Amino acid sequence: MPRLQIKGTQITIPNSVGAASNFGNATCVRLVNNSNSTGRTVTVAEDNSGSTTIGTFSLLSGQTEYLEKNPTDVVYVGGGTDCLGAKVGLTG
Repeated sequence: MPRLQIKGTQITIPNSVGAASNFGNATCVRLVNNSNSTGRTVTVAEDNSGSTTIGTFSLLSGQTEYLEKNPTDVVYVGGGTDCLGAKVGLTG
């Protein structure tokens, strides 16, 4: 079973591409949606310009996911301030 290594302070995930975070050039980010009822769309983009979206996925209320990304890729959510993210590592 993998173990979690905390590598950064948890932050509220920004909700616009211009404010999107790369989480300190993280390659793995732990995402959690603390909402009791609202799912959010997570977007991964190449940079804060918004010109190249890599992809999107739904983060349901109460859900936690681990996102693997390139160090310079940025992450933001569609609306709300209830989603949190932190730079992490996973070990075997």
